[in-house]
Amino acid sequence: MKPIYITDLDHTFLRSDLSISPFSIETWNRKAEHALMGVATARSFSKSKALLSQLHINAPMILLDGSVIITPEGGLIDMKALDKALGDSIVEVGLHHGIDPFVIGVKENDLNEAFLYPRKLNDYQKEVLKGYRDDPRMQFNPHNHTMDKNLKIVYFGYEEQLRPLYEAMRRTFGNTVEAKLSPEKYGGGWFLTLLHPEGDKSHALQKVMDYLGQDPSDVTVFGDSVNDIGMFSLAGTSVAVANALDEVKKIATVVLPHTNDEDGVAHYLSRQ
Repeated sequence: MKPIYITDLDHTFLRSDLSISPFSIETWNRKAEHALMGVATARSFSKSKALLSQLHINAPMILLDGSVIITPEGGLIDMKALDKALGDSIVEVGLHHGIDPFVIGVKENDLNEAFLYPRKLNDYQKEVLKGYRDDPRMQFNPHNHTMDKNLKIVYFGYEEQLRPLYEAMRRTFGNTVEAKLSPEKYGGGWFLTLLHPEGDKSHALQKVMDYLGQDPSDVTVFGDSVNDIGMFSLAGTSVAVANALDEVKKIATVVLPHTNDEDGVAHYLSRQ
């Protein structure tokens, strides 16, 4: 039975400038000759494919924090979305706290995501939006409408504003929504992500292993942030890069001496 490796992308496998070193490319592709190699990322299918075009991916891809699972060729395995009524209710709670969200969703069964951004942007949201300049998926959403299938609703800002919103979301929606509050370690801000309760990386990893007919104890996962913690708890081996958050390192099976900018994942793979 082939070993399985699944890695987070940003600040884990990708370098901080979103590049992949020749060493990492060579190591990954050599490993893929004898193992199943996949990703678990907050990014979309189209962006992931563009960033990973030089890699041989031969395992299902966990995307948008776990709300979508697809084959490497783009075939849908599973999707977990918040419906419009629930999405609009989430937005309403945010409006009471004076903050508008980014909404990531799909129309009908089309896997081409739409990224909706609001009229009112705080300073941190403005910086986030700069990173999506000229992205055809971005659509202006002045009335904060949500979609029929909402994969993620995301609030960017600072802890003093987002923590009360996080608590309000927990009180209002309980277990009907997965709410994740996390520092954006590299930019100084925070973000609050609202997902379907089974749309996180942990549930997605279990579905991938079921799809492959293997047990979660058979997989090695790599990560750095809060949205990787559930995946770490499920996997047989969990590996944190040196730049990972302390709470991620605390539960990791292995903490690497190398950061993402030092090809930490590739160094680990080269020794296996």
